[in-house]
Amino acid sequence: METEFLNFLFSQYSEYLKIDIIFEITAVLFGFISVWYASRNSVLVYPSGMINTAIFVYLLYKWGLLGDMIINAYYFCVSIYGWYVWTRKKNNLFTPITKCSSRDFKISSIIFVFAIILIFVVYLYADKWDSLVSYVDTLTTAIFFVAMWTMANRKIESWIFWIIGDIISVPLYFYKGLTFTSFQYFVFTFIAIYGYNVWMKILNRKDQTVKE
Repeated sequence: METEFLNFLFSQYSEYLKIDIIFEITAVLFGFISVWYASRNSVLVYPSGMINTAIFVYLLYKWGLLGDMIINAYYFCVSIYGWYVWTRKKNNLFTPITKCSSRDFKISSIIFVFAIILIFVVYLYADKWDSLVSYVDTLTTAIFFVAMWTMANRKIESWIFWIIGDIISVPLYFYKGLTFTSFQYFVFTFIAIYGYNVWMKILNRKDQTVKE
């Protein structure tokens, strides 16, 4: 029974190169580290996250998962911007955690629609519109695009977007045959809930600091 369960979880890896499995596990570990740093309001979320995304860009391109690859390439680029925003000082103070303004929601809506159009065009070009997975992929990509942008600007609502995207990604990645990555998003969901609570406490304080 135990063997059958393990085969159910990991049988798809029999077709993968060992080095790619090691890469995926390494990326997952740095993903955990990055999200944990984010939940603790530490700027180290960005260097650790960039390692995670760089590895996944390589793997996902190799495996033909274009939507996911674009998400991670976008993460990498926005991480550079987020790193700058989090460490930028104005009047000797770091950028504080705030709530999204009406302008922020408008920008988020534009990013969401742009992401859907982008992934639609990419999948259409690559002839990937062959299953329900493609549509779910498009939705999660758009959600994560918004989550990453709002986090880079230190908006509390970013955690809500992360939670929604993580919940959808757990069964999605398992269906794609990426068990380790599916587990990563399962754990991400709980870290995101924790992160939301931590950020909310910081938001309600008068003094805010970014942990170096």
